Amino acid sequence: MEVLSLPDVAERLGLPVTRVHQMLRDGHLLAERRDGVLVIPADFIADGGIVKGLAGTITVLRDSGFSTDEILRWLFAEDDTLPGSPIEALRGDRGREVKRRAQAMAF
Repeated sequence: MEVLSLPDVAERLGLPVTRVHQMLRDGHLLAERRDGVLVIPADFIADGGIVKGLAGTITVLRDSGFSTDEILRWLFAEDDTLPGSPIEALRGDRGREVKRRAQAMAF
């Protein structure tokens, strides 16, 4: 999984890095630490913005008690029934199915 530093994400989105920090706090994006540095998966960014449906999917999973690591694992896990991973489905404009599956996992 390719990752981007917060300044790189800010540059791709055309925003100040403080706004990227706010997006992390608000749950619109997820980051993990690698070698002490916060990084965001590059697949979360498309066409100069955040992938459509990502923030809502994160919210559903977080409200269901999933940790950041669990959400990241789920988003990037291959699923033959989608096909591909949930993040690939979101990037491919199949967000409704991804969100439905996330909601089903909540129960």
